[in-house]
Amino acid sequence: MKRLFDIVFSLIGLLLTFPIFLFLAIWIKIDSPGPVFYRGVRVGRHGRLFRIFKFRTMVLNAEKIGGPSTADDDPRITRVGRFIRRFKFDELPQFINVFFGDMSFVGPRPEVQHYVDMYTEEEKAILNVRPGITDWASIWNPDEGAILAGSPDPEKTYMEEIRPQKLKLQLKYARERTFWTDIKIIFVTLWVIVFGKDKSLEGEQSQ
Repeated sequence: MKRLFDIVFSLIGLLLTFPIFLFLAIWIKIDSPGPVFYRGVRVGRHGRLFRIFKFRTMVLNAEKIGGPSTADDDPRITRVGRFIRRFKFDELPQFINVFFGDMSFVGPRPEVQHYVDMYTEEEKAILNVRPGITDWASIWNPDEGAILAGSPDPEKTYMEEIRPQKLKLQLKYARERTFWTDIKIIFVTLWVIVFGKDKSLEGEQSQ
C-alpha cells in the first residue's frame, strides 16, 4: 500500500507542481551559472547509493568549497536559492525520486556516505527503510539552516546539537512505522510548513 501511495501521489504532485517547476528552473538558470538540479549522491535503503533530485540553491561545485552542513547564512547559497530554501521548494523535485523508488514520501532523510559511515550497529537499522522527504526528525527540526546560522563551525554544531536527536527520531520511525503513521506525518509536515512548528508536537515525537 505504501509503495502504491508513493507512485500515485508523486505522479499527481509532479503534474500539479509543473508550473512551479518551470518557473523555478528558468529563474535558477537566469540567476547563476550551473544546472537546474542538484544531484548529490545519497545512501538509500540497504545502503544502495542514488542521486537525489533537488533544485540547485548553491553556487556551482559548492560541495568542493565547503562542508555538507549548510547554514542559512552560508555564502555558497545563491540569491534565488535563499528564496527557494525558505519555502522548501528545493525539495519538490524529490517527487521524481519517490516515483522511481529511490525514496518514499515518509522516511528518514537520506544522508551522504560520510554520515552513514558513522552509524553504530543500532543506527544501521535506519537503512532498513526507504529514505523519505519527511519524517519525525524533519518535523522536529524543520529549519536546520537557521540553527546553524552564525555558527563559527556549522559542522560541529550539526554533530553536537542536531545529529543525536535526529538519529533518535529516525530510529523511532524505523521501529514503529505503519502506513497510518505515514499519513499522520504527512499532515503534520504540511501543518508545520504552513503554520510553523507547534510545541505540543515535541512531546509526541519523543515518546
